[in-house]
Amino acid sequence: MAIESTVPSTVLITSDIVLFGLIAATLGLIFWLASGPTPFWKKFFAWVPALLLCYFVPAFYNTVGLIDGENNSLYNPIASRVLLPAALVLLTLSIDLKGILKLGPKLLFVFVAGTVGVVLGAIVSFQLMEWIHPPAVAGDTWKGMAALAGSWIGGGANMVAIREVYEVDATLFGQFAVVDVAMASLWMATLLFLANRATQIDLKSGADTSAIDEMKHRIAAYEAANARIQTLTDLMVIIAVAFGIVGLAHAVSNPVSAWFGGFEWASRFSLDSAFVWVVVVSTLIGLLLSFTPARRLESAGASKIGTVCLYFLIACIGMQMDFLKLADRPGLIAIGAIWMSVHVLVIWGAARLVKAPLFYFGVGSMGNIGAAASAPVIAAAFHPALAPVGVLLGTVGYATGTLIAYFVGQILRLMAGQ
Repeated sequence: MAIESTVPSTVLITSDIVLFGLIAATLGLIFWLASGPTPFWKKFFAWVPALLLCYFVPAFYNTVGLIDGENNSLYNPIASRVLLPAALVLLTLSIDLKGILKLGPKLLFVFVAGTVGVVLGAIVSFQLMEWIHPPAVAGDTWKGMAALAGSWIGGGANMVAIREVYEVDATLFGQFAVVDVAMASLWMATLLFLANRATQIDLKSGADTSAIDEMKHRIAAYEAANARIQTLTDLMVIIAVAFGIVGLAHAVSNPVSAWFGGFEWASRFSLDSAFVWVVVVSTLIGLLLSFTPARRLESAGASKIGTVCLYFLIACIGMQMDFLKLADRPGLIAIGAIWMSVHVLVIWGAARLVKAPLFYFGVGSMGNIGAAASAPVIAAAFHPALAPVGVLLGTVGYATGTLIAYFVGQILRLMAGQ
């Protein structure tokens, strides 16, 4: 692995080690400011998500010539080949499938309908824009849409995984990251507005809310029983599990991808790509471990460490962007608006069908669109004790998001005639 990269002399920072320090310091500063040390920053981050700055600030560094975002070893192999699969392991490790099943059939039905809405939204928005404004979906746009599907079904880790699988251009990826944040933030604000009127809306619709009260008591009891203070041993075991599985995934991926390389059809589905199998194996092992005592590592902070890996990866993607080209594709916002509208219509129809309370509609939708980062916020807006419900639903997408988004990408690729 290269420590120093050979980059053009016009770039101010030429050392990968210095670049690593800059990115780490940038992320630390963003999250410290996002914690609201002053009233100004509280108001600022109420409107500007920290996630967006994790893309844009490194992109700014690249645009002004402070760094060379492409000619370094931070993104590949460190971030994409090591940190991404580690994040997938730790985020899927924390999934509590038994707890999710206890949420009840109505909530799960509404949540699954939200996922179906995302899939249908991708297809409908692509087709409508192809009829209305073909340039909006021309070229490799389908790849960016597949990455966005990964985010809206799963989360940031799935979006980045699909980005790697389909080799999405960094600028196109950045443009869809803007669409992601814009649409998701607007919808989240709408749900927060509706949450304050949940009682009136549920009374008017005749929804049964008794299951929610029972859920509050059960979750409070579980949280109290499993609370713990993390130790050094916990952290070392978390690191061992994450990176041990990353090593195993890489060891398995090479022979498997080489075997698929002997089939002509395999390349069309990227099955001859070693990285695809790294993602699949990491996610699968993480999911299998969620059925074992290893899931207890979540109470020691497994998903938080996974999220640290994820945000470092996001910053490394951001530093490859051409900041000045992010506004070149306004048609992508139209794609996002149509897409989100289809999702909302489908999940609203499902909620009406089973007379689900507004809470199910809100957390079911944000469990897809916002994943484990935003779903707890929406859940807590209905009642603080319900925040873990958002976490549970949000983590489901980490297990399914990459696979479903991959197939969405295949459908969009065929629609694009590629």
